[in-house]
Amino acid sequence: MTPRVENEYPIEITAPDISAYKAGNTGLDYVTTFDSGKPGPHVMVTAVVHGNEICGAIALDYFFKTGLQPRQGKLTLAFCNVEAYLSYDPADPTVSRFIDEDFNRLWSEDVLDGDRQSQELTRARAFRPFVADADLLLDIHSMQKKTEALVLSGPLAKGRVLARGTSVPRIVVSDHGHAAGKRMRDYGDFINPDSPKNSLLVECGQHWEKTSEIVAKESLFRFLAHTGALTKDDIAPHVGPDPEPQQFIEVSGPVTIKTDKFRFVDEYHGFEVIEKAGTVLAYDGDEEVVTPYDNCVLIMPSKRLGPGGSAVRLGRFIDG
Repeated sequence: MTPRVENEYPIEITAPDISAYKAGNTGLDYVTTFDSGKPGPHVMVTAVVHGNEICGAIALDYFFKTGLQPRQGKLTLAFCNVEAYLSYDPADPTVSRFIDEDFNRLWSEDVLDGDRQSQELTRARAFRPFVADADLLLDIHSMQKKTEALVLSGPLAKGRVLARGTSVPRIVVSDHGHAAGKRMRDYGDFINPDSPKNSLLVECGQHWEKTSEIVAKESLFRFLAHTGALTKDDIAPHVGPDPEPQQFIEVSGPVTIKTDKFRFVDEYHGFEVIEKAGTVLAYDGDEEVVTPYDNCVLIMPSKRLGPGGSAVRLGRFIDG
């Protein structure tokens, strides 16, 4: 089970009952594909890769209830780590992140094809053909700390282009992922610069704040309109006013934890800009962790500070 992280935030949203979507129509539980019968990309939207990140389930549940269908191509909606999601308890909301291991660190060929066994790997292996078939992926997540929503566009220019086309959230982070394992948004041709396949991972805000639900829905509908699965008229009743111009941050790398005695020198929440290179951010055992350059932006500092994990990502503002 997931190590317990103390929750300091109120629970403002409710995890929906997703049992109506179990049967789906694909032969794999909780995976549904709508086929327009017309040419177009296979667009996929995924939720609850982590079982305690419930805003994605809210967004998919909302979409199903609209009755909308894709105007072209195919649209697949999937609830991923369902067993973890079904174990979610608002009285102890952090422990349902996963059952055995992080579903979003398994997406390299050697892990998926290897001998290791876990509930998450069993589900990922069954789900893998859908990820491999998708042309465009939006993976909906949320964050530990109360900070502005962001979208992770991956390391390639094509990811930043997709993020700009979707237009939300305001902050776009171009990054390489985690040392602890490959994310689903980085699987296969999603990170092949010569392939048209593309993906985004949206972090909709703190796990249980009301705004995470709003951002998840906004991101889903604007993504579907940009990819051509829906039209602007289709999404108009479901989105807010035109969003603000986006700001782009390029991550130079994560701070990967080496010891079980990692500690930050201050309480960081994310998007702090540290003015001077060489500023001490943390200690990993006795080793100082310092900013590598001036005006270093801190992205998603973690509360899960175990060896091998990402403590924080370090980035700088760029022209998107």
